[in-house]
Amino acid sequence: MTHFNNRFIAFFFFTQIVFFSGCASTPQYEGAREQYDDIVITTKVYEAILDEPSLRPFDINIRTTKGVVELSGLVNSRDDMYKAIAIARGVNGIKFIKNDMRIPGTGDY
Repeated sequence: MTHFNNRFIAFFFFTQIVFFSGCASTPQYEGAREQYDDIVITTKVYEAILDEPSLRPFDINIRTTKGVVELSGLVNSRDDMYKAIAIARGVNGIKFIKNDMRIPGTGDY
């Protein structure tokens, strides 16, 4: 029985060392931090667009990857498109805004 306990304890410590050494590496932490920042940016842009009554009826999708925000969906006019972009620009942490919004029937991007 003691032999089994010693093996279990050794296995437990080994797995903890492997687990925690993997968590402490910088690239994994940076990747997790980047993902968290992207989620925060997406949420802030989404909330800001919803706070604008003239943009509420539109289905504007927001996707953020490494600080680059992509706006897509359908809006009624170029003014609505520009307004959504301007609102997104007001959010901190954005590196670049990619506009994929479209106006139905015009082929406008």
